[in-house]
Amino acid sequence: MSKILLKNIKYFIPCEEKEKIITGIDLLITDNVISKIGKNIKILGDEEIIDCGKFAVLPGFVNTHHHFYQAMFRCIRTVQEKPLFPWLVDLYEFWKYLDEEIVYLGAKVALGELLKTGCTLSSDHHYLFPNNNSRDLIDYQIKAAKELGIRFHSTRGSMSRGKKDGGLPPNCVVQDEDSILQDSKRLIDTYHDSSYDAMTRIALAPCSPFSVSKEIMMSTAELARKYNKVFLHTHLAETLDEEEYCKDIYGCRPAELMDEVGWIGKDVWFAHGIHLSDNDLKILKGAGIAHCPSSNMKLNSGICRTSELYRNNIPISIAVDGSASNDGSNMWEEVRRAFLLNHLKYGTEGLSAYDILRIATNGGAKVLGRDHIGVLKENYLADMILIDVENISYSGCHDIAYGLVSCGNTSLVDYNIVNGKIVVKDGKLVNVDEKELFKRANKKADEIVAFRYNELKY
Repeated sequence: MSKILLKNIKYFIPCEEKEKIITGIDLLITDNVISKIGKNIKILGDEEIIDCGKFAVLPGFVNTHHHFYQAMFRCIRTVQEKPLFPWLVDLYEFWKYLDEEIVYLGAKVALGELLKTGCTLSSDHHYLFPNNNSRDLIDYQIKAAKELGIRFHSTRGSMSRGKKDGGLPPNCVVQDEDSILQDSKRLIDTYHDSSYDAMTRIALAPCSPFSVSKEIMMSTAELARKYNKVFLHTHLAETLDEEEYCKDIYGCRPAELMDEVGWIGKDVWFAHGIHLSDNDLKILKGAGIAHCPSSNMKLNSGICRTSELYRNNIPISIAVDGSASNDGSNMWEEVRRAFLLNHLKYGTEGLSAYDILRIATNGGAKVLGRDHIGVLKENYLADMILIDVENISYSGCHDIAYGLVSCGNTSLVDYNIVNGKIVVKDGKLVNVDEKELFKRANKKADEIVAFRYNELKY
């Protein structure tokens, strides 16, 4: 039995429904569970003790949308300053060379960044399987997550509609529907854990309305719902181009298409959800939304209707999206930008800082169907972050909830605890050599991008 005692917490922020911040309290972790919260918990001598007199302690952030492999394709000059569709078309020409090592290293880099910036649970949307051969790419993501010690919801993405069938991606990166369903079933049977403290779960995630058929959407939903707690995920209402595509091809709006193919319910969450009408909000009630602030800004996609979603009790979360559209896997920065974008759109009627922190923690847990994560309370899982607020960047701060989303000159947490284990300590990853990972990832990334540029010369 392992124990960690957080002693004399400066600011305890549980992220429960009602705003509550407590000072000078202790928290005891026993194995992977929060076993006790209270004043002056007695020290028995078998605990690892962390003096929290300078720390704010809150639940870990939950990242509900990402594309890990894109961490290897950041800041490519030729794809900058482009909206979503042209951006994707150009990047597919780099991504078609994906292999196991790129996927593994991309996952390790992205997950490492996420852990260092406060994320304790992440999903990922991997939908690229070049040459119609899965090559166990998802397995390499799961391997990376286990090595780092982060809780992980891997989504088995798919693309079945290539250019020859009227879709956006090149034919060399799409798969036939039998291959998609066969590998989806394999991954669920091999890795999916429906228990309350699961470290690994599988979801199924056709890429988007413009890269899959209606048939694969329906057959994927049918497969997922044969299992316990296998969720569904896709991009939705990200751009006006997508809206026009759905109207031209299917004769309806994207949300209406989701309703038509049976993709509505508490077991579904969508990335972006920017261009949703009032009627769309009614259609989607029960399904969750992953709000991706930085990606939406960089690609000029628009601003999510966060206040309407939150106040209508539509599950909403915060996500970093892929590194090529965001260029970082910085979860804390997304929390800050979600707050600022909300106030840009809604002004003085915007959400409070505590609301944003709840969305980033408890909201993410609800979107992913996790009911023992996202809140700090007894008998909940021990996923939490510790942030040093006794430094100059918090000087003069009179409200710590607003301080955490508005102040600070770093996005690095001091400690990250996942499932009762310390995975970040003093701002450094515990389970990986960061310098060695940088060297190996950079070498591989340089090779694959150079290969594409050399191809263009001939």
